[in-house]
Amino acid sequence: MIAVMIIGCEIAFWVLVLAGLSARYVAGWKRTGALLLLATPVVDVLLILFTIMDLRNGATAEFMHGLSAIYIGVTVAFGHRMIKWADERFAYRFAGGVKPEPAPKRGKAHAKREREGWYRHVLAWFIGSILLVLMIVMVNDPSRTEALKMMPLSWGGIVAIDFLISFSYTLWPRR
Repeated sequence: MIAVMIIGCEIAFWVLVLAGLSARYVAGWKRTGALLLLATPVVDVLLILFTIMDLRNGATAEFMHGLSAIYIGVTVAFGHRMIKWADERFAYRFAGGVKPEPAPKRGKAHAKREREGWYRHVLAWFIGSILLVLMIVMVNDPSRTEALKMMPLSWGGIVAIDFLISFSYTLWPRR
């Protein structure tokens, strides 16, 4: 059930983004567009509430419960950047805006962008880990939250690999 909620929240996030940008640039309703874009965090709040309610109602934590915390962390850390990316393209396509510049592929600018992505990944890990700990504390039943305990460590390993890749461009930039 929680997997369906995660998928539904991802779909709702992008529906709100596309509806907000369409309202803003296609229909010319700037306030409506802004309200729809501001509603995207509500999706995250609903997901974490549903996850906690599911666990509090007796469900044994599974990988998907932990994935909801990861989803929230990633959305908070990267959501603004994703919306900005989409906004620039909508403005260009529908409102005569400036053509978006592609992400740098080489040199110091590329290395800087990779490092900034890693910093966001650390922020996502931090937020997701806090949510995982909160879920464990709120359920207060170690036998039902076992699957959540190792997730910050496993995700931390992924963050470490991302560090090696992201900072390798600082030492050995693409030419």
